[in-house]
Amino acid sequence: MIDMSDKLKNKLNNIPALPGIYKMLDSRRNIIYVGKSKCLKKRVKSYFVTDHKWEKVKKMVALIRDIEYIVTDTHLEARLLECSLIKTIKPPFNSQMKNDRRYAYLQIKDYNPYNSLAVVHERSDYTYGPLRSQHMLIELIDLLKNLYPIQFTGDKYEFEYHLFPITMDQITFEKNQQVLIDLLSNEEKLKLFIEQLEDNMNKAASTYHFEKASKYRDIIRGLEYVKHGINGYRDLFSKRLVLKLPTQEGVKLFYVNKGNILLTKKYKRISSLDKYLKNFIDKGNAIECNEIMEIDDKATIDYRDILYSEINSLPEDMIISAG
Repeated sequence: MIDMSDKLKNKLNNIPALPGIYKMLDSRRNIIYVGKSKCLKKRVKSYFVTDHKWEKVKKMVALIRDIEYIVTDTHLEARLLECSLIKTIKPPFNSQMKNDRRYAYLQIKDYNPYNSLAVVHERSDYTYGPLRSQHMLIELIDLLKNLYPIQFTGDKYEFEYHLFPITMDQITFEKNQQVLIDLLSNEEKLKLFIEQLEDNMNKAASTYHFEKASKYRDIIRGLEYVKHGINGYRDLFSKRLVLKLPTQEGVKLFYVNKGNILLTKKYKRISSLDKYLKNFIDKGNAIECNEIMEIDDKATIDYRDILYSEINSLPEDMIISAG
C-alpha cells in the first residue's frame, strides 16, 4: 500500500462499490484527473495498491491529496458524465476526449495535379467527418496519391499502385475527384473499393511484392477507419430505441433517438415494467430532438462513441425498439 494521509485512507474506505466517476485532487484542490468505473471502490483503490508500470500514473498518484466521487445509476451515465467533466475541466492527466478541437475533417479539394484530398478543421463543401485521428488521415492522403487516377467502369474500380505519384491534368483530376466523392458518400461503393484493394494486396503478397502489399494494407486500414467514422453510426441515428439497464434498486429506461438520450426514468419493480413501458415510449416519441442535433459535431463525437459502444455491448433483451 502506498503511503497516504489518514484522510485519504478514510476516503478510500468509504467509497461505495457502485458505478460512477471519481476526481483526483492535488494539494491546491485542483482536479488533476477524472475517471469512471462500474465499481468505484475497486477502481479507485487500485491506484494505491499497485506498482504502476506507467510513469505518468506514478507521477499522478504522488500528487493526489483528496478524492471526490459521484455515484451514478448505471455505467453508461458514468461514462457520459466522465466525458462531460473532462471536456469542461480538462484535467492535466487526462489525455482522451479533452481536445476535440483537434478532430479533423477529410476534404475533397480543388485542382491539384498530385492530390485530391486534404485535412481541414472546419466543415465546408465536400468535407467528411469529423474524425479523431488527424495523423491517420494525413497518412491515408499520402498513400492514396500513389493510386491516382482511380476510375469507375460501372462495376469495378480501375487503379494501380505507382511508386511515385502521377501528374493529373484538369480533366483527369475532375474524374478522380468525382470518384472520391462517390466513395466517401456511398458506403457500398467504399466497401467495393476496399474489397478490390484487398484483392490487390493478396496478389502482391502472393508474387512476393511485400512492400506493395504493405502499402495496400495501410490504405485499407485508413479507409476502414474513415468508413467507420462516416457511416458506422448511421444505423444508430436512424432508430428510436429504449435501453433497459439494471440498477442497484431495479431498472432504468433510456429513450434514444438519433443518437441522443432524450428521456430517462427509474423503476424499482421490474415485474411491473411492461405496464409503464408504453407510456414511457409515448413520452419519448413526443420529444423533438432537432435542436439537440445542432450541437457542435466535434464535441458530440465522444458522446456518440460512448452510446454506440454501450448499445453494442448490451444483450438483445435490454434493447427495445421504440418505433
